[in-house]
Amino acid sequence: MTMLMILEKGTSRLRSLPRGRSTSPTVALTLALGIFVSGCSRGQATTAVSVPEVVVATVETRNVPMYGEWVATLDGYVNAEIRPQVSGYIIKQDYTEGSLVRKGQVLFAIDPRPFQATLARAKGDLAQAQAQLGKSTLDVERDTPLAEARAIAKSQLDNELQAKLGAQAAVESAKAAVEQAELNLEWTKVTSLVDGIAGIAQVQMGNLVGPSSILTSVSQVDPVKAFFPITEREYLAQSKGNASSGKHPISFFGNSLQLILTDGSTYPQKGRILLADRQVDPGTGTIRIVAAFPNPGNVLRPGQYGRVRVETSMKKAALLLPQSAVQHLQGGYQVAVVGNDHKVSMRTVKPGATVGTMWVIDEGLKPGEQVVVEGLQQIREGTLVTPKPVRLSGEGN
Repeated sequence: MTMLMILEKGTSRLRSLPRGRSTSPTVALTLALGIFVSGCSRGQATTAVSVPEVVVATVETRNVPMYGEWVATLDGYVNAEIRPQVSGYIIKQDYTEGSLVRKGQVLFAIDPRPFQATLARAKGDLAQAQAQLGKSTLDVERDTPLAEARAIAKSQLDNELQAKLGAQAAVESAKAAVEQAELNLEWTKVTSLVDGIAGIAQVQMGNLVGPSSILTSVSQVDPVKAFFPITEREYLAQSKGNASSGKHPISFFGNSLQLILTDGSTYPQKGRILLADRQVDPGTGTIRIVAAFPNPGNVLRPGQYGRVRVETSMKKAALLLPQSAVQHLQGGYQVAVVGNDHKVSMRTVKPGATVGTMWVIDEGLKPGEQVVVEGLQQIREGTLVTPKPVRLSGEGN
């Protein structure tokens, strides 16, 4: 009996037919053909699966607004340093630190007794001067007809007239002294110059203070100012064509601003630009822009940082592409373009600004081209792919 060795289907192992079982040539040929056909079918399936399927997006054109962002520092709209006008000892603090105070509200009190005494003395000097003026006036009124009748010497009347003028000057001087004393007494109550948030007191009860002493600060924070610098190049780019039109040199001055806070949230109130500084800072090469934001509830405080965002221009017919299609490699950017023959070509591009989830492509692409947005890991230059259009959000609903 002859033993027939055959390959098992789907494996590389040899299998012998059981001893004692006869095998005809027809059966052996049929088994061999079955194995051959099965191997060919598996090869064809492998070839079909090797063509990867990728998701592609079409390069579109659209007019898109271009935005600029700069780091901003917040400050009070008005920052008032509270200093006393007179020297003396602090005897009272009449405000709560960190609270909202009103213009004219008393913040500190200085011991008024020395100023009350000065005022009383000034009033006494005024009364004495007025009495002297009254005597001089009576002397002139009495001696004028006597001098005309030559009953007294004319020189005596002249002296009395000059004494009257001196008494009048003394009265005016005494009145000024009284007014100054009243002012000094009033200034012993140190008041706020603006409505705003009062800071921490820099002095304590019993401290001797004077005009050079800073007692506290009050900042008006509604609205609040935002300062941000733009470069000289940005200034020139924004001012071209605007200076001759009679408008403000910076083209985006009339546009509203967004404020992005340090936690990444966007402040709900829109701001406006107030002015640009008069000069470019020679040390930094920047010009400072001043903006203002409404601040209801005094949420924003001086010293905070953020980023201001403003529309600077409108880019016509910009090429847009999903950001997921752009790869950053070795300091450059490239995309995978699918041609009409379904083959991939890797192309270097120059991206510009971002618009939502899209990227503006300045160089390297043409409108209508298809670019891979998903499946980039399985392709390279020359790869044959099966493109599948990207499914936009909400499509098919």
